[in-house]
Amino acid sequence: MNSRFSLLLFLFLVIVSQSKSSISKTFPSNLSPKSPLSSVVLPLSGNVFPLGYYSVLLQIGTPPKAFEFDIDTGSDLTWVQCDAPCNGCTLPPIHQYKPKGNTVPCSDPLCLALHFPNKPQCPNPKEQCDYEVNYADQGSSMGALVIDQFPLKLLNGSAMQPRLAFGCGYDQILPKAHPPPATAGVLGLGRGKVGVLPQIVAAGLTRNVVGHCLSSKGGGYLFFGDTLIPTLGVAWTPLLSPDNHYTTGPVDLLFNRKPTGLNGLKLIFDTGSSYTYFNSKTYQTIVNLIGNDLKGSPLKVAKEDNTLPICWKGAKPFKSVLEFKNFFKTITINFTNARRNTQLQIPPEAYLIISKTGNACLGLLNGSEVGLQNSNVIGDISMQGLMIIYDNDKQQLGWVSKDCNKLPKT
Repeated sequence: MNSRFSLLLFLFLVIVSQSKSSISKTFPSNLSPKSPLSSVVLPLSGNVFPLGYYSVLLQIGTPPKAFEFDIDTGSDLTWVQCDAPCNGCTLPPIHQYKPKGNTVPCSDPLCLALHFPNKPQCPNPKEQCDYEVNYADQGSSMGALVIDQFPLKLLNGSAMQPRLAFGCGYDQILPKAHPPPATAGVLGLGRGKVGVLPQIVAAGLTRNVVGHCLSSKGGGYLFFGDTLIPTLGVAWTPLLSPDNHYTTGPVDLLFNRKPTGLNGLKLIFDTGSSYTYFNSKTYQTIVNLIGNDLKGSPLKVAKEDNTLPICWKGAKPFKSVLEFKNFFKTITINFTNARRNTQLQIPPEAYLIISKTGNACLGLLNGSEVGLQNSNVIGDISMQGLMIIYDNDKQQLGWVSKDCNKLPKT
């Protein structure tokens, strides 16, 4: 399969160690807490299918060098392929990050935060902060925590170069079902202290807000800060604490505006997942509802198409979702703990793709079969065409329909 079921879902394990600077010295001295807060907007590339991820270009170091990162709101640690003796190198040396004696020592607070609730395993506190991250699809990255400059342009016109800690990964393991990604690493957008956003916030650059707008046509944009948030039209629901993931709920699911009996679910919003995952019971209920609804339609199950577990074919290959979306119904996520009746609509185009052979394939998958136990994950496919806002200041998640093909005017 050319598209990963879920390359990055969420962080299960981290084992870590940190540089010569403590967190209080991580950022340039010219960035004071009183600096005017602005936002950073970064264009995205990628798609749900056939690529399977959305990525962003970020520059690191002096002189700056560009690296492409898979954006992942489901994990905290950012890492890049490191120019070091390695197993499972994902990129040739010319495209790898070259460390320059900038490892983070074990005694650094960020190293302690990365290992929490455990402690770094290093006899000497001056030793480098090693890490290992394991993802839900059995992929992993191992390396050392380093610190370097990330040149950023803010919407207020200023340019900053905060020093951020990230992983210099030398051993990567990719699931056999997935080809090596074209990206240099992962941009961790989770809520943990070692994430990029908390570090940027500590530098006094932005509010503790991150968001994205993923286009169904490919691309979109990522933003840090609250400057772009519309004053009207955003639906909000509380984030559940103290979870490091962007977890919401409880929710009830409706199919074609009718109750499904699926109530009290919690959802994780995760850009590290190409598709949307439900636990076994929820998944089977939705599949049965869709199957019953398709009885009598011209669509037939395409057993020969293994792009995704369930695909349907028509009289001739489909070229657009618009050709078959009327045979499918909208799934509604009803947030029962919001201040008012708050709903997120998942129309057919937000849970279906067209395979390379022109079939309609279901982008809703059984998470229990890939190690997610009872978790439910809203992936890229179901967030297309929406500005999704993760507001950590107010502990809430919001969404509003947007044209994600255009970068916001500044």
